[in-house]
Amino acid sequence: MTRVRACVIGIICGFLGTSALNAGDFSRYRGWQLGMSLTAASKEAGTTPTEATIVHQRPALIQEMKWHPRPPVLADPAKTDSVRDGLLCFFNGELFRIVVTYDRYQVEGMTAEDMIEGISATYGLARRPATEIAFHSDYGEVAAVIARWEDAEYSFDLVRTGDRSSFAMVLYSKRLDALAQAAISQAVRLEAQEAPQRELEKQQKRAEEERLVLEKARSVNKLNFRP
Repeated sequence: MTRVRACVIGIICGFLGTSALNAGDFSRYRGWQLGMSLTAASKEAGTTPTEATIVHQRPALIQEMKWHPRPPVLADPAKTDSVRDGLLCFFNGELFRIVVTYDRYQVEGMTAEDMIEGISATYGLARRPATEIAFHSDYGEVAAVIARWEDAEYSFDLVRTGDRSSFAMVLYSKRLDALAQAAISQAVRLEAQEAPQRELEKQQKRAEEERLVLEKARSVNKLNFRP
């Protein structure tokens, strides 16, 4: 068990060290740089900007894009990627947050201390703030921070996934994330305020469509009616 634990920690260290970022550079993760454009980020993810999903449009454009690690050309079981998938989040076209979810089977049996040990090998000493962070971009779901690595501009936070079956890292630009969070909170308020009017408009549209269908049927049936 100790050898398996050491192997998994080694995998995490290896991928963080060789693929994630240079030690001390909290602005980068793998090929992405926080603040980069949607176009550049989507190219790195092997997709296109049209694959991004619009979460909110007002007062700022909030978009999300999923990504999956690319398997190596010559797969080596000893170098299996610990990351299952990720989510790229954009504020007015700028990458402000990356949510990385680890494969539950690649971190199976590992404790929070094991994860912190493996990640600290690249990021340095972790803080243990007693706080929560938004886990998804609608900010309706929050997660307790297990450990945090940061500098003045960026923060990388280790959390548990929603179902607690694995771990995730939330990496973000403090400046852009603050702007995005404020915009998302306002967007949620606007949508809640406008919900009754939108529902009324939907009902009116549905009623008008039904009226037109009946009117069309009436004109045909009235012409062909025989008592």
